[in-house]
Amino acid sequence: MPITDPTKKQIAQQRRLFFKICFKCGGRNPISAARCRKCRGTHLRLKNRSLGAKK
Repeated sequence: MPITDPTKKQIAQQRRLFFKICFKCGGRNPISAARCRKCRGTHLRLKNRSLGAKK
């Protein structure tokens, strides 16, 4: 069931796409994180937000 309300759609996109991933343990962290909340590692990356179909 697709979301039609633009405000709710924007909130959902923010929650699903804007966070950081730890290289070491794969944990999800807030966008403002400098260290991982699970393993305390400092090697973080932004979630890949590229659009398109999976191959």
